[in-house]
Amino acid sequence: MAPVNAAIIYYSATGTVHALAQAAAEGAEKAGANVRLRKVAETAPREAIDANPGWGRHLESTTGVTEAGLEDLDWADVVLFGTPSRFGNPASQLRAFIDTTGPLWFQGKLSDKVYSAFTASNTAHGGQESTILALGNTFYHWGGVIVPPGYTDPVQFKSGNPYGTSHVAGDGSPGEVALEAARYQARRAVDIAAALKAGRAA
Repeated sequence: MAPVNAAIIYYSATGTVHALAQAAAEGAEKAGANVRLRKVAETAPREAIDANPGWGRHLESTTGVTEAGLEDLDWADVVLFGTPSRFGNPASQLRAFIDTTGPLWFQGKLSDKVYSAFTASNTAHGGQESTILALGNTFYHWGGVIVPPGYTDPVQFKSGNPYGTSHVAGDGSPGEVALEAARYQARRAVDIAAALKAGRAA
């Protein structure tokens, strides 16, 4: 059987979600997947970016990361979406990308894939769970198979979020617990996708 194709598609303003996405890519690769790490396009006005030096620095430092396209979703067997929490919802930049997926959805090319999500907010209880749940609404419409990490690994009892990896950005960059949770979440999603792929091939 061919390896699972895993797309890690994310938006990050200042680098927190980018760090989680990189860890997720590592986890997916360790699980044997072909991996594409993709950022979505920045749509914020330049004056907003310039008002936050960290935002501008991160934008410059990730110019080498390929932007996500519909072909990445079409290619993937499993997709992990990462986004900051914006008032309890995914960032508009990620939503803008998702809102272009109508043609794939209409052709049935988004159904039966495995989906999972991770996030960060500036404060504890800053909308992390509702952001992941909001992405779930999209996955339902696509006919996706939602695979959360749950409490299925010891790291989950340390990270504490069964919905998906999350981090409080106000505490600084993601530490080893959050990064390992992201790696584990991706491994689990890839493992489930591999089992589904094998079952369909049988």
